[in-house]
Amino acid sequence: MAGVEFDITGLDDVVNRLQRLANPRKTKSISRKAARQAMNIVRDAARLNARAIDDPDTREKIWKNIKVSPGKTRNKNEIRMRVGVDGGAAMNANSDRQALAAKSGGNTTYWRFLELGTSKMPATPFMRPALATNIQQVTNKFVEVFNAELDKELANL
Repeated sequence: MAGVEFDITGLDDVVNRLQRLANPRKTKSISRKAARQAMNIVRDAARLNARAIDDPDTREKIWKNIKVSPGKTRNKNEIRMRVGVDGGAAMNANSDRQALAAKSGGNTTYWRFLELGTSKMPATPFMRPALATNIQQVTNKFVEVFNAELDKELANL
């Protein structure tokens, strides 16, 4: 899987403003809010892509199960925001099938077969292109929201 590279310039001003704020919890809160709003762009693109490949004859709708959620990290200075299919983990003997079926889009654990393909069917990716085609918009949205929230907090000092 290929990585995504991007370059952010003008960080000196942001670092100075963050030092003026001097509240790591508030900084993390601002970052989390900006990351969520930025990743909503990817979520919306993935939903649009999934609608195009969902089978209209079935009750299951992958696009309804695509969500943004915070990711776990061991580093307290780091945030993660993930876009994925809710209930999209593999089925096994311990899976709660009723809970999966109760999701708004139904049981869509098969989404990974569409995304990655199998030995018997080619891949029809809808999640990966959602990020790849929107990386600049995501970056711009993060910067826009982060700056606005940081300015709002600094104005309250």
